[in-house]
Amino acid sequence: MMGPSNELERLRLTIGAHQSQMTISERRIWCRPITGKGKGVVLFNIVACTREEVGELAGDGVAFRRSVIGWLGYRYKRSCEKGYIKKNSWPAAPVTGTEMSNSVSCWILQCVKSRAVYLRGQRRLCSTCCCPDHTAGRWRRRSLLSCFSQKDAKRGIFNSRHSVRNSSTQEVLQFQLSPVQINNVLRANEQSTRIPEFDGKGVSSVLRFESNQLPANSPIEDRRSAATCLQTKGMMFGVFDGHGGYSCAQAVSERLLYYIAVALMSEKDLQEIESAMENLKPVLPILQWYKHPNDHNYRDSASLYVDHLRVFWQELLSNDHGEGLGTKDALEYAFKRLDSDISLEAQVPLDNDLMKNTAIQVAFAGSTACVAHVDAEGIHVANTGDSRAVLGVQEEDGSWSSLPLSYDHNALNEAELARVRSQHPKSEENSVVMDDRLLGLLMPFRAFGDVRFKWSKDLQESILENGYDLESLNIYHYTPPNYLTPPYLEVTPEVLYHRLRPKDKFLILASDGLWDMMSSDEAVKLVAEHLTGVQFQERVAVGDRQINLGQMQSLLLKRRAKAVPSLDLNAATRLIRHAVGTNEYGEMDQERLATILSLPEDLARMYRDDITVTVVYFNSDLFKRHEGHGS
Repeated sequence: MMGPSNELERLRLTIGAHQSQMTISERRIWCRPITGKGKGVVLFNIVACTREEVGELAGDGVAFRRSVIGWLGYRYKRSCEKGYIKKNSWPAAPVTGTEMSNSVSCWILQCVKSRAVYLRGQRRLCSTCCCPDHTAGRWRRRSLLSCFSQKDAKRGIFNSRHSVRNSSTQEVLQFQLSPVQINNVLRANEQSTRIPEFDGKGVSSVLRFESNQLPANSPIEDRRSAATCLQTKGMMFGVFDGHGGYSCAQAVSERLLYYIAVALMSEKDLQEIESAMENLKPVLPILQWYKHPNDHNYRDSASLYVDHLRVFWQELLSNDHGEGLGTKDALEYAFKRLDSDISLEAQVPLDNDLMKNTAIQVAFAGSTACVAHVDAEGIHVANTGDSRAVLGVQEEDGSWSSLPLSYDHNALNEAELARVRSQHPKSEENSVVMDDRLLGLLMPFRAFGDVRFKWSKDLQESILENGYDLESLNIYHYTPPNYLTPPYLEVTPEVLYHRLRPKDKFLILASDGLWDMMSSDEAVKLVAEHLTGVQFQERVAVGDRQINLGQMQSLLLKRRAKAVPSLDLNAATRLIRHAVGTNEYGEMDQERLATILSLPEDLARMYRDDITVTVVYFNSDLFKRHEGHGS
């Protein structure tokens, strides 16, 4: 949609002294840009001219949708040209496709019908409320969501205000969830599991674990796994952050721990399992899973997955496998082999269309993975992508600190950036990573699946020409012009080992949805408070705020309120609650929390990512005994 040649005229009309008007399908909607105080903050307003006029657009939702998208796309382009915001700083395909348009436009139309329509956003969209004054025949604005602070603008988060009241009818428009509803949303996927002290092979090094998920995508693209190794020692925990759909994360969460467990098993145990399979006898169980009722499985592909797992252990048996691979080697081998199988399954003929469609979805989607293997001696963490593992350490003086057990594989990691660039010709140095993304598209530099960054152009085209309905499979195939020397992406994990000590109390595994909103130190502090029941208060830092004694008293009262025991029995839930609800001053803001959780499905993804957290508590007494024996 083309805008007027004079940008100033487009931006300065109506709604007070500075507003804008444009014609859409012979009807009007009002638009106004707002510039924020922080660098890179550009807000957009879209307000319907009258309730009746916009209500008519419900009969032509496509035109309305295209109009909104065209306007925002035009403003985004102009903002990039003027340097207000960084190009490609939005998520992939900013405001130009149907991914955003359906949820946003339908939400606007629903708001119009209920006397509330006002859309405002910075980089991603957020909502505000307008109420029509029927007596005056014009709109009166009332804000449901406050303007962005500079810190919030960088995070794409907003603060909330009170509900809106129509001045003529005194009717209250309720947009926020009640405390009970908030808790129901936050606790819908929480899991708490206590591990038996003796697991049949010795004393368990894990006391219990707590896990939770909060979706932003619909359906959620994150996955999690937890299991005890029954044929070897130790437990495994995994967090998997999917992108381009949930398919790859789902498959990896189901299969990766089996591949690791098989690689750890001795040749004798593998021979027993193979013999049972050949003679159609019961097979020794490999893993004991700990699943939440909401966790899913690809049941229709189970036979395919078992067949390829069997091929994997047959190849191990064909070599001199002995007592099994060491943990580090097993983790690396399992990651690479599973990714290879995912790629192969998308290329070979399969038994039925459902299997074929699932295989192609898994291969073209992607997933990061962060897996921890914990035994009586220590912990191995294998990481591919930008999920993270952090150890909570309690020093002798009672203070707490965080110890990273993984490193993010993205553009913020200088070593990772250098690795990616070194694998391609000098002529591609400036195109391999653009705008902090691989080929300008993908944030993580290592991942499962994502064959569009691994296969050659010819292979991709030959596979996708086999009659797949890409639209129904939710596969968006685009080859960037700088795709010259694939593969650009790999799955090889970075494996770190840490020998556990008595002062190592817990491990936090989480997808980047959590780490986008809090630091490792903040996360450890929150879990430590949850574990000990002691609130660690930092001294009041006024900073740049101009506050009087009354405001200082209010702040201290809030700090006193924070000293109340946690609402959550699950540490993972506590982390998610604070990640979503903490404001720019580090204070828990209930209105903010309620507002963010009230956002419609899909619209929530414009502010935050899916969040998955698992907290593992260690048996410190076991490590003390080991330390006492000098082992």
